[in-house]
Amino acid sequence: MVWEKSCGALVLRREGDKYYVLMIRHKQKGNRSFPKGHMEEGESEYTTALREVMEETSSRVAIVSDFRATVEYSPSPGVMKEVVYFLAFTTDPTIRPREGEIAEVEWIPLEEAEASLAHENDKTVFRAAMERMQRMTCAIK
Repeated sequence: MVWEKSCGALVLRREGDKYYVLMIRHKQKGNRSFPKGHMEEGESEYTTALREVMEETSSRVAIVSDFRATVEYSPSPGVMKEVVYFLAFTTDPTIRPREGEIAEVEWIPLEEAEASLAHENDKTVFRAAMERMQRMTCAIK
C-alpha cells in the first residue's frame, strides 16, 4: 500500500454580510472541491496548504484558526491518501486557475457550497469548518 499526504484549505471571503468559499474544479474529473496538493520534502502542513492554495487559485490567504480536519480515502487501487484541511481567509476576491490542471476556480456563496460538493468527505470537512467558523464569529461579537 502506498501512502500519500496532501494539505489544503477551505478559504472564506466576506463581502458585506455575505460569505463565499473558494472552490476549484479539476479538468480531469470536473467535480468541485477545495484547493489542496501534495506535501513537499521538509514542508509543514501549514506551508503546504498555503502554497497549494496559491498555486491552484492565485489567492494569498491566511490561516487564522486552529481548525484542522483530516480525511482519508483511496484515490486508486493500492493507494491511500490523507488530506489535511485548514480554515483560511482572504480579503482579495481575485482568483485565477492553475494552467493545465485546474479548469475553474470559483467563489461559491456559503449557503450553496455544501450542495455543490460531490464527495461526502468534502461535505463532512465543510460542515466541521462551518461549525468552527460559527464559534469564531460568536467569540468576536
